[in-house]
Amino acid sequence: MNTATHFSETIMAPSTDSNVKGETSRVSYKKDINTKTDRVLQNKKHANDIFDVTEYLQSEKDKEVIFATNACSKIFCQLIYRGDLYLWDTLISDKLQCVIYVHYFHIFQETSLCALMKFVAAEGKHPLQNLDLSEHYNFPRELLRTLVEHLLSEKEDMSLLISRFQEFLEMDDVRYYVMSSVRDNIYRVMGRNKKVSVVVFTLPVFQLFVLFFLYIYAYLFCITNKLEEWKVAKLKEHKRAFEQMWLVFLKFKLPSNMYKKILVILHESIMPQMSDPTLLIDFLSAAYDIGGAISLLSLNGLFILIHKHNLDYPDFYKKLYSLLDPSIFHVKYRARFFHLVNIFLSSTHLPAYLVAAFVKRFARLSLTAPPTSLLILLPFICNLIRRHPSCRVLIHRPSTPCDDPYVMEEEDPAQSHALESSLWEIKTLQKHYHPDVAKAAMKINEPLAEQEDDISELLELSTFELMERELKAERKTIPLEFDAATELLKSSREVLGVHFSLE
Repeated sequence: MNTATHFSETIMAPSTDSNVKGETSRVSYKKDINTKTDRVLQNKKHANDIFDVTEYLQSEKDKEVIFATNACSKIFCQLIYRGDLYLWDTLISDKLQCVIYVHYFHIFQETSLCALMKFVAAEGKHPLQNLDLSEHYNFPRELLRTLVEHLLSEKEDMSLLISRFQEFLEMDDVRYYVMSSVRDNIYRVMGRNKKVSVVVFTLPVFQLFVLFFLYIYAYLFCITNKLEEWKVAKLKEHKRAFEQMWLVFLKFKLPSNMYKKILVILHESIMPQMSDPTLLIDFLSAAYDIGGAISLLSLNGLFILIHKHNLDYPDFYKKLYSLLDPSIFHVKYRARFFHLVNIFLSSTHLPAYLVAAFVKRFARLSLTAPPTSLLILLPFICNLIRRHPSCRVLIHRPSTPCDDPYVMEEEDPAQSHALESSLWEIKTLQKHYHPDVAKAAMKINEPLAEQEDDISELLELSTFELMERELKAERKTIPLEFDAATELLKSSREVLGVHFSLE
């Protein structure tokens, strides 16, 4: 009984005949590549023609490289479908790496990417190793892992190529093994190579992370109904891979801009997909201690852990108090910050000294705040006093800036002496140049109603919107002793109109 000869067994060492190159140079590259592609696919004895085709991958001419890449895709995919390859031969594997390395530093990277994913699809449907699929699931993980390593480049910007890679992440098995490869690659690069450019490396990692959010419920790429019970087809396994990938990434020190990108989506896109969100406490605590906008953004995640997972965070309010500085009025996350602070201070069980410290600090900051922020601050302060009647003493106690016992520089709210002070700052704002601010400050002179003011519509108020509102407001006509100007220099009662005219 004759044993079938596989295609990879027929490939010999590449020819070193110098006449081959001379002959090729005289023939059109398209005709030459097409001819040798057909010869390879028609008869195994022409297997060595593969080397002539792959030589074009190293050409300096763009069109030749693209044409050769498509030819390689055609050859190897058909050989896999026909069962003529059962293992990647070393020589074939080396030539396939040329497709990766050449194009990943070439303007036609997309052609290479699509060719490689065709190989992944072909090998997934027709495994090169004859395994019992009831016990094994043979996915081309090594080929995909190599591809991911190049997508997560430490030197080159791969953002456009990753965007092109997005369509392949719709497939459950591809997405699952890409997440595993990304996790391993993060640990390899960031954990062992201390000299890596973290800024460059983290950008493509985060770009891939964002794409994973979009494809939790997608169709499989190469597995069939027979394999529905495999872990790549189960949502819980995807969530586990997703969680492990994020935890590995967040354990390392990240650039400031990356902290911001992650924290903006953390509470909505990351935490709901995690089986145990409390594993993020180390990352959120580290972000909370950084200060500035990063600390503001970390409040969302901490809020979820404190209120939904019973997280005990020591000195939380002390840290929150320290975040109150003039910068909070000028960051683009202002609305989110005030929304969360309002929630954190909503409990009626907070001690009076703590609430008084926040009220007093907000009042002091109001002296230099812009009108758009003041229209938030003033009703916000009134709401805090409504919730905590013991703080009403701040309104009625007479005081001046000279004898104010409040210590603005004190980081501990308990030592700030806020409860011994008064709200003279609000009295000062009653003479503010903006009429709406002055009107809002005047409310403190009247008994505060039990119903809190709704500040939700004011959180996103911008200077432009404030000006537009003023321009559209109806004004009462007030009679004055002057002639209304109808044209420039036309009034008979004006000196300029008597002696000058426009022509």
